[in-house]
Amino acid sequence: MTMPTPPVFGLAVLDPRRAWPLMLTRGILGVLFGVLALVWPGITVLALAILFGIYVLFDAVGAIMQAFRPGDGAHRFAYALLGMLGLVAGVMTLVWPGLTILVLATLVGAWAVVTGIMEIVAAVRLRKQITGEAFLIVAGALSVLAGVLVLFHPIAGAYGVALLIGIYAVIYGVTLVVLSFKLRKLSADPAAAPK
Repeated sequence: MTMPTPPVFGLAVLDPRRAWPLMLTRGILGVLFGVLALVWPGITVLALAILFGIYVLFDAVGAIMQAFRPGDGAHRFAYALLGMLGLVAGVMTLVWPGLTILVLATLVGAWAVVTGIMEIVAAVRLRKQITGEAFLIVAGALSVLAGVLVLFHPIAGAYGVALLIGIYAVIYGVTLVVLSFKLRKLSADPAAAPK
């Protein structure tokens, strides 16, 4: 006797063996997106900045709505201020996305430098308690080097992020395509049918 597939969030869960066309489509779209990100990293970075601007606007509207919610008078001013600052930041991001890219890349570069220095300091302080501290020092030095490069060339850092996203999307898409073919093979095999 077969058990019915339970609904999840109001939708029936698909039998994975019958979901291979959807998996294949997702994989192909992932590969296409990844290739586009690798071929045109500038467009990818610009699109991320625009998506960030849209997100900030939605978040700002939510904060302003929270400010006018009944019963939350103690935090009303903070939510209103947060919402107004978010609206300004969102509009500026959408009007000048290139500036957003530079600021975000600079923040990433500064974060990498600080993180790298902290890793080096930790390795030196813990050299008597741990073995292999040289790896932590090398990792810290690489982080500092990458951060300095991004700080001197923030656009190159932003392109690097776009390239990493592209590589991830291609690998993820290929994985989904391979999985879809395995699911298709399972669906064609009558011995794999549920009992």
